[in-house]
Amino acid sequence: MKIIPAIDILNGKCVRLTQGDYNTSKIYATDPLEIAKQFEANGIKYLHVVDLDGARSEHIVNYKSLEAICLKTSLSVDFGGGIKSNKDVSIAFECGAAQITGGSIAVSNPEMFKQWIDEYGSHMIILGADCKSRKIATHGWKEDSEIDVIEFIQEYEKRGITQVICTDISRDGMLQGPAEALYKEILQKTTVQLIASGGVCSMEQLKSLKQLGCSGAIIGKAIYEERISLKEIQSLC
Repeated sequence: MKIIPAIDILNGKCVRLTQGDYNTSKIYATDPLEIAKQFEANGIKYLHVVDLDGARSEHIVNYKSLEAICLKTSLSVDFGGGIKSNKDVSIAFECGAAQITGGSIAVSNPEMFKQWIDEYGSHMIILGADCKSRKIATHGWKEDSEIDVIEFIQEYEKRGITQVICTDISRDGMLQGPAEALYKEILQKTTVQLIASGGVCSMEQLKSLKQLGCSGAIIGKAIYEERISLKEIQSLC
């Protein structure tokens, strides 16, 4: 299982939110690159970068931070937030992203998202399935839908998607454990490579997600609040 630390960027700074609420923003570093370098120095290979400004805008905003991380570290970066056009996809890949994650666009413009899967390959395009009470949420989690998360994943599995990041918004930033029951159901009803996101706060939970069959786990606040150390993560990498 891939262990994937997260860097969320807001106004150029490394922050964390609670349940996606921008008003709860807490700054952990003024330079995301320095955090990325710390991860790399501790044996981390993968990184999840989210452009929070882009997520609530109509385009990528913090692409310069992405470019700096990709140029100055060897981390394999998946990038999401604000990717809503062909131009945004091009910018992300030109800045060095190994993969991109699309969530809102997969809801608002499924044909365009399917085009990206066909053009770049399912190994480079990740479906972002962020949900609240099992319903997909979009646009920086500000807009709710009536789309069931499992039906959403199943539909895109038919369209060629193989990798999914699923975040239970109610658990994000809460440090109260991941949505294991939901992940178990997704793994039972689909064949996607599932990356768990939200709520992880202990090594035991990471091991449990691995046993469940998740292909990866994204960790954010647990690292920044020192609930899980980078040294501990090394043991699973």
